[in-house]
Amino acid sequence: MPYIFKKSIPDRIVDVIIYTVLTVFGLATLFPLYYVAIVSITPYTEVLRNGGFLLFPETFTWDAYDAIFTSGVVPRALNITILITVLGTFLNLLVTTLLAYPLSKKFLPGRNAVLLGIVFTMLFSGGLIPTFLTVKATGLMNTIWALIIPGLVSTFNLLVMKTYFESLPAEIEEASKVDGCTDVGTLLRIVLPLSMPIMATLGLFYGVNHWNAYFGGIMYLNDRSLYPLQVVLRNMIITPSVSQELSVPQSSLSSLPPESIKMATVVVAIVPIIAVYPFLQKYFIKGMLLGAVKG
Repeated sequence: MPYIFKKSIPDRIVDVIIYTVLTVFGLATLFPLYYVAIVSITPYTEVLRNGGFLLFPETFTWDAYDAIFTSGVVPRALNITILITVLGTFLNLLVTTLLAYPLSKKFLPGRNAVLLGIVFTMLFSGGLIPTFLTVKATGLMNTIWALIIPGLVSTFNLLVMKTYFESLPAEIEEASKVDGCTDVGTLLRIVLPLSMPIMATLGLFYGVNHWNAYFGGIMYLNDRSLYPLQVVLRNMIITPSVSQELSVPQSSLSSLPPESIKMATVVVAIVPIIAVYPFLQKYFIKGMLLGAVKG
């Protein structure tokens, strides 16, 4: 008969305290998102009647979402953000992998010098003005490439991926080479299939960074039709006239307060990332554990 471990009363009390604290922190984290979503579908008169705070609205309205999607600005910005996120994440992972894999081999000539140069960039960067001048000189201004190429490789992510490659058994690669695989074939057929956890983890890092980026759009884009969603949302927050940002007449938004439109735009900007994360959570946790230590 298997032994069933029973926790003592002090241990149970500690468990209750821990779960209570975690629950409180979880609710505190989720509440702002819940509040934004509720306000975006609640008539603003009801929000004001409740002093700006409510948990369960009496009536619902989708007018704010109808306004931002019929304007054309938010859907266009959303499409640009999706394009930048997908394309940028793919190129980030591609270049990071092509750098990390050879650097994970200790027999690579000049490996230490290259690693020193890469780590040096974590401590010292070129600065904002040299980066801007470089982007301008290379003809990337007013293109979506200005939001992708300058941050093509993250040094931290590169080192994490290199450490993960080093943790893979060398015997597997040696066996593939005995079977006639080239270095590229070994990377594509052996290493990458075993590296899905770290790929998902770093892909999530890169993807979230692209999705939330707005500073590059402010710096490098003058064409409003190329603005990603975060730049549009930022302009909504700092400008007094939401109708000007949405390029619609003020009369068409007379029944909608700016706060409702801003809240609806925030929800549109957050929901896609929240929807994708559950599918990557399993790989994300595994990749963090395996990529952080060498086993």
